Amino acid sequence: MTDIELAKIIWDYHHVGHKLEKADGIFVLGSHDTRVAEYGAWLYLDGWAPLLIMSGGVGSLTEGMWQTSEAEHFASIAVRMGVPQDKILIESKSTNTGENIRYTKSLLEEKGMLVKKLILVQKPYMERRTYATFVKQWPGMNFVVTSPPIPFDEYPNDEISLKQVIAIMVGDLQRIRDYPDQGFQIEQEIPATVWEAYEELVRRGYTGHLVSTDP
Repeated sequence: MTDIELAKIIWDYHHVGHKLEKADGIFVLGSHDTRVAEYGAWLYLDGWAPLLIMSGGVGSLTEGMWQTSEAEHFASIAVRMGVPQDKILIESKSTNTGENIRYTKSLLEEKGMLVKKLILVQKPYMERRTYATFVKQWPGMNFVVTSPPIPFDEYPNDEISLKQVIAIMVGDLQRIRDYPDQGFQIEQEIPATVWEAYEELVRRGYTGHLVSTDP
C-alpha cells in the first residue's frame, strides 16, 4: 500500500462520525489550523449555539506563528466573519487538550455561565482523541465532536504539508493507545488494520510526532 492509502485508514479511524446537535456553546480547540476557527465561527453564525468558546495558548506547532495566542487569533477570525465579540469567550493559557478542558471549565464557572451541552470543534484527525479526553476529564458534560468537512486529499496546504499531516496523525494514534494508562483519556479500541497501518508508517519514517516512549 502507498503512504497515502495507509494514512487514509488512520484518517478515517480518527473521525468519530457524530451528528451535529444544537448546544449551549461551540468549543473550538486552538491549533495551527485556522480552518478550525472558520468552521467554529460558521457553526455559530448558522445558529448551532449562542456562545463561541476559543481555547488555546501557544503550543508546539504554533510557537512563533502568530503575535497572539491561538484563542485570540481564532477569535479575531471569528469576528471578521461576523461573530459579535461579546459572544466569544477566550481562554488563552492552555497548551494541550487537558488544559483546554480544565481552564475553560474554570472560566465558565468564574463567569457563572451554565453550559450543559457543547459542540467540540477540532482538526479532522483529532476528533477521536478529543472525544476520549473529554469523556475522561469532563464527566457529565454532554457533547458532540466535529471538524471542518475537508477530505484527506484536500487537507494539506501551504501551512502543513502532506508529510506533516501523516506524521501528526501517526502521533495522535500512538497517544490514543498510550494515554489511557496515564489517566488522560478513556480507552478506545484500535482495529488491527488501523494499527498495522500505523506500524508501517512508523517504519517508513513518519515518526516526527511520536512521544519519546515509543520504540
